[in-house]
Amino acid sequence: MTYCVGIATREGFVVASDSRSNAGYDQINVCRKMHLFVRPGERLFAVLSSGSLSCCQSVLTLLRRDFDRGVGLADVETMYDAARLIGEQVRHVAELDRSALEAANYQFNVHLLLAGQVRGHPHDLYMIYPQGNPLRYTEDSPYLQIGETKYGRPILDRGVRYDRTSLEDAARYALISIDSTMRSNVTVGPPIDLLLYSRDDLDLKRYRRFGERDPDLLAIHAQWEQTLRRAVAELPPVSFDPPC
Repeated sequence: MTYCVGIATREGFVVASDSRSNAGYDQINVCRKMHLFVRPGERLFAVLSSGSLSCCQSVLTLLRRDFDRGVGLADVETMYDAARLIGEQVRHVAELDRSALEAANYQFNVHLLLAGQVRGHPHDLYMIYPQGNPLRYTEDSPYLQIGETKYGRPILDRGVRYDRTSLEDAARYALISIDSTMRSNVTVGPPIDLLLYSRDDLDLKRYRRFGERDPDLLAIHAQWEQTLRRAVAELPPVSFDPPC
């Protein structure tokens, strides 16, 4: 299992992902879920992956091979074109592997988030489904999630606003969302990759990887829990009806 989140704001976008591919009593594997495709001054794409690790790796290998050759993501004209191109690669891998997977009772499972910008066009955020079709964020719903989404969603619903949330606050919301998920589900865990992108940067300027014992990550975890407990203690008392 994994958890990835993308938050779009008027100023740009924030994407974050964990790095745990599977977890058990005697085995925890780490695998990077955030993959960056950058041509400084021209375009930047962040692709986050969830689902079957082997199928996701196949899709990303095809995307990287084409990008390094100067085609694919390297020459699409818009973010919508990029989302459609990634969907085509998802369908291509499905054609290669789906029948063998289903014969062994495995489901073809690839979910991707795409965030980025092409020069001359606005920044954007999409989710690509296993069928290859893309879903775009809206200003009313300015974030998208893949993986283990339920634990990290409430804070995003309550706090994130497209036109009022700063990029710095969006980064905090993303980290709190991931921290809440890690707190409730052992299959999500560090390292945590975080990218903050300001519109029209067209380069990788604010990226960080948080290890398990990163002091800033630990401080956010501790302060969030303390603040939450204090906020609950300060809520109005609950009144009860007298017994009948």
